[in-house]
Amino acid sequence: MGHALCVCSRGTVLIDNKRYLFIQKLGEGGFSYVDLVEGLHDGHFYALKRILCHEQQDREEAQREADMHRLFHHPNILRLVAYCLRERGTKHEAWLLLPFFKRGTLWNEIERLKDKGNFLTEDQILQLLLGICRGLEAIHARGYAHRDLKPTNILLGDEGQPVLMDLGSMNQACIHVEGSRQALALQDWAAQRCTISYRAPELFSVQSHCVIDERTDVWSLGCVLYAMMFGEGPYDMVFQKGDSVALAVQNQLSIPQSPRHSSALRQLLASMMTVDPQERPPISLLLSQLEALQPPASGQHTTQI
Repeated sequence: MGHALCVCSRGTVLIDNKRYLFIQKLGEGGFSYVDLVEGLHDGHFYALKRILCHEQQDREEAQREADMHRLFHHPNILRLVAYCLRERGTKHEAWLLLPFFKRGTLWNEIERLKDKGNFLTEDQILQLLLGICRGLEAIHARGYAHRDLKPTNILLGDEGQPVLMDLGSMNQACIHVEGSRQALALQDWAAQRCTISYRAPELFSVQSHCVIDERTDVWSLGCVLYAMMFGEGPYDMVFQKGDSVALAVQNQLSIPQSPRHSSALRQLLASMMTVDPQERPPISLLLSQLEALQPPASGQHTTQI
């Protein structure tokens, strides 16, 4: 379950016998909070994610999120520094100590550029896409799918490398649905755990007898690619207007023309956004296509993110 944790004086906490100083709040969600803390033993900054656990199921899900992090030692997947559970009367808080990325998320970068009337260049997009694909490849190779890939769940390192975060929605990659009850349960789960404007079509209306696999991530990756190309996800405005995303994703996406993008990049996007998951390419194929599209190697002109 993790080591004992205590809240000490002067806004410090003790995790794994190391003391961390509270600096400021970074954000909060429905039942979780993220604080910036400094390790007094090393002077490094960390993000402390605190999940409120009202029931045993909440504690199990928090433990599972920690377990998912521990499965991977990959440069494009966020590592877990420490995990522990703290009792608060009859309730608990699960604490995940994670590295802090001062550059924030891919979405922060997209918005920062958009505010200046700019977009990521194609070379930058290809470099980011390659790192995201490598992270997904590692997840899929272990028999899992991320299920909630989106620009706010992709951190940017100091060198601009993408790092996948928020592994709380990960589950087994290949799900054999056998019957309407299981189909409805999966559909309800997806409605709670998979962000609507990045959710694959097959998760909106799960068929009674079907196989849902890791290509849900490929659809979400296509939505991320679209956001990098055009400054917003393909279904962000549909959702914001109150229109049906479930209906919109059933039709083949119309990709705007732009002189900023090559036909090869547009074709890559179109393949990811294929409505029929059986016709969507796996990550392995996307990676080989991406590696062929990469900009010149070092020593030649490259663009830093």
